[in-house]
Amino acid sequence: MPFGFYIIMAAQFFSALADNALLIVAIAALREMQAPAEYEPLLKTFFTVSYVALAAFVGAFADSMAKRRVMFISNTIKIVGCAMMFYTVHPLLAYAVVGLGAAAYSPAKYGILTEYLPARLLVVANGWIEGLTVGAIILGVVVGGMLIKPDIAHNLLAFDFPVIDTGIDTISEMAIIIIGGLYLLAALFNLYIPDTGVDHKPLKKNPFYLFHEFNHCLTLLWRDRLGQISLAVTTLFWGAGATLQFIVIKWSEAALGLDLSKSSMLQGVVAVGVAIGAIAAARFITLRKSVRVIPLGIAMGIIVLVMNFVHDMRVAIPLLILIGGLSGFFVVPMNALLQHRGHILMGAGHSIAVQNFNENLSILVMTGVYYVLIKYGASIYLVITLFGLFVSGLMYLVRQRHLANQLERDDVRHLDDSAHH
Repeated sequence: MPFGFYIIMAAQFFSALADNALLIVAIAALREMQAPAEYEPLLKTFFTVSYVALAAFVGAFADSMAKRRVMFISNTIKIVGCAMMFYTVHPLLAYAVVGLGAAAYSPAKYGILTEYLPARLLVVANGWIEGLTVGAIILGVVVGGMLIKPDIAHNLLAFDFPVIDTGIDTISEMAIIIIGGLYLLAALFNLYIPDTGVDHKPLKKNPFYLFHEFNHCLTLLWRDRLGQISLAVTTLFWGAGATLQFIVIKWSEAALGLDLSKSSMLQGVVAVGVAIGAIAAARFITLRKSVRVIPLGIAMGIIVLVMNFVHDMRVAIPLLILIGGLSGFFVVPMNALLQHRGHILMGAGHSIAVQNFNENLSILVMTGVYYVLIKYGASIYLVITLFGLFVSGLMYLVRQRHLANQLERDDVRHLDDSAHH
């Protein structure tokens, strides 16, 4: 891999690390305010709404200038959101601003891979980026959990600079300042990302044109035989993954009797599994073989149901690693296939924006359903059962669709051969 790829990875790692640490700190802030329990999944809703609302614009924005510049601007927006939380703006609103930065960051982060690397390195690069992003999620939730842990937090608060009064008096303020430092570090790496030398399209000012162009790209990818399968899988995966974050917190409190700080560590355990699965996929699955991993998605949904019968930490940890491992192994090849098809059909930035729109719409819908279930007092065990059956059922339908596409393609090829002879 060229050296610039490692700088891209470092920038992505610190930005994702801060996003996930901030999520745990925001949950803690909501609990400090004694906000209703159903506000917690709303954090994810507020974070992802920009991905859906601005999908038509962020792709065009990412393709209109050097990707490193887009990443730097986006990181600055995240720092503003972090500062808002520090100055006691409501956590939902502040986290929504961080989401706005993330929505602008994403097409540039993935788009730069297709500009910078040849197609043969895309699965490997995606394995690394996904593995590293998941590593950032693991460390992020662990760092967030540690920053709100009373003994660690009080030790950090007790640390005083000579002469200077920092004005940091609460656990939340101290945690947010440290997370802000991580965003600054990511911004620093953004400045050193190499320019790929790709020509950029000037940004069209007419919003109707951008909507029309985005709609065209959306239709193009859903009609493509391979594009629609990879898009369906990644859409389901991200919606399921976001919901699983909250399910694990609630489940570990109910089934294992853990507090928020320890529950966030268990989220990290799922993410360890995803990282292992992502790295294994990068090693063993080529772009050509990527669709063969779909049955693992069906298996993952069925294995999630086992969570209903687990009340022992020694069983919980391997189970969560297995769930994460299966999801990481099947999503990385699908992601690479989707980027490859998107890059061919419409260009990197637009393709990633379409992908983000679908995936984050899925997050909004699935976390929204979770919010409603929790609001109306559904048992976490019922939620887990519905979740597992939904994931398995939908992955089964995706597989059937793919098999039908294959048959259709073979029939067309057979007709072409007959006509030729």
